[in-house]
Amino acid sequence: MRKRVIAAVVLSSTVVSTTAHAREITPAVPAVTGPDTAINGRGFGHGRGLSQYGAQGAALAGKSVKQILDFYYPGTTSGRATGNIRVRISADTTDGVRVGAANGLAVRSFATGKVYPLPKASTINQWSIDPNGEHGTKLSSYNATTRTWTLYKTFTGMAQFEGASVIGLVLPSGDVRRYRGALRAIDVSGSHLDTVNVLPLEYYLRGVVPREAVTSWRAAALQAQAVAARTYSVFHRDRAGAKAYDLCDTTSCQVYGGYDAEETSTNTAIAATAGQIRLYQGRPIFAEFSSSNGGATAAGDAPYQLTKVDGWDAYPRNGNPNVTWKVTRTAAEMQAVFDVGSIRYVRVLKRTGVGPGGGRALTVQAVGSRGSRVLTADQVRIRLHLRSGWISFAAR
Repeated sequence: MRKRVIAAVVLSSTVVSTTAHAREITPAVPAVTGPDTAINGRGFGHGRGLSQYGAQGAALAGKSVKQILDFYYPGTTSGRATGNIRVRISADTTDGVRVGAANGLAVRSFATGKVYPLPKASTINQWSIDPNGEHGTKLSSYNATTRTWTLYKTFTGMAQFEGASVIGLVLPSGDVRRYRGALRAIDVSGSHLDTVNVLPLEYYLRGVVPREAVTSWRAAALQAQAVAARTYSVFHRDRAGAKAYDLCDTTSCQVYGGYDAEETSTNTAIAATAGQIRLYQGRPIFAEFSSSNGGATAAGDAPYQLTKVDGWDAYPRNGNPNVTWKVTRTAAEMQAVFDVGSIRYVRVLKRTGVGPGGGRALTVQAVGSRGSRVLTADQVRIRLHLRSGWISFAAR
């Protein structure tokens, strides 16, 4: 769903021996030169499951949330899910878990299960759970007047902050992000703790849907995103096993912004679909989604991940900027990816046959001065930092 530019030059070296020692001399090597490669593409993301812009197009066409979900997850049925979700906060993986003082704030010891309400004091503006010995933690308070930390309590295991309706997490950068639910310290290798936000699934979605969709979209599109995100969450929760968390908060999972990300339109969409998920043979599906599929869905390993034309992805007025696009990559970038020397031409060998221009690319061949190489379109997409694998190459 969401680039860095890479370049590589193979350097040669000459080794000169002396009576004292040998040293390596790296001579200057001219930069790789050659024409840029123009790449035309369609879509943004892997193309499996829900197209987010397609959902908006379908909603503009008057389709209901059920019709949208039936199209993008064919053969699936509706189900329900509740409970909590555990989300690792990627911006707070050093030291301990520091929060701002708040009404109702308490700390829970996981060794004993006991909850300790934290005192209110005008001089205390922060609390922190930090590592203490072997797999233990300690709780300290920060005095805003004296600017000092004071040990308040120690625990034999991990602990979490809870109780307040919203808790402000103080990040290592000094920024504060607010979260519903509890902020839990989890034991990891090394002398630090990771932070995990534990909260009801429906509250979690309030921080996801506005980060994964455009909040001004039609209600049916936002509702479809809510069901997809809820299903995706439950699918991963069911497979978390002994892990200390179910999901991360980045594009590697689903983007999650906590309380500060919430918007009225998406909160309404989540409430309208409360508890709804998608099932295949009675189990939550792997409800993948991406920004734009370019005009046809992509096949996956699951029976509900099919290749078919999608007329909603480029539906008029849905505002999709990724239906088609064009970029260039330098000779150095192309050589670094294919490793065939000076590239003579690049071409798509095989396509799906579904959609404009013969469909999404499957395999790509580069022919160069040192031979040829075939990569999958997904490998090319990742290595060249392209929006999708639905690509074609302009003749040189």
